[in-house]
Amino acid sequence: MIDIVFAVLFYIGLALVVIGAISDLIGALGMIRFPNFYVRLHAATIGAIGGAVYPLIGVALMAPSLHSLGTYRWYLFGASLVTALFIAIAAPTGSHALARAAHRAKVVEVKPKVVDHLEEDGK
Repeated sequence: MIDIVFAVLFYIGLALVVIGAISDLIGALGMIRFPNFYVRLHAATIGAIGGAVYPLIGVALMAPSLHSLGTYRWYLFGASLVTALFIAIAAPTGSHALARAAHRAKVVEVKPKVVDHLEEDGK
């Protein structure tokens, strides 16, 4: 019974790793195709979250079924989850800080501008 649970977790983890690879590909295409800094920053964040967090969670789900690692499989499980949590917190925070700094420095001009609440707050 427990082997069936480990097998199901392994295949769910494998699916998350594949989803992460696809997210990295989509993020890379977005970095090439998107028109300005802010939208490219969004694509980079999608690549960081989808391309790093999902595969790390997938590895964490796959780790308990890797009996060849012995007790180290539980270290791999915990380290993968902690790293995924750290990246899930740090990546959006970092991209927000970059976008705010670029906006305040007026380095990038976006045309057409629909709404700019930071500019309205400054007036």
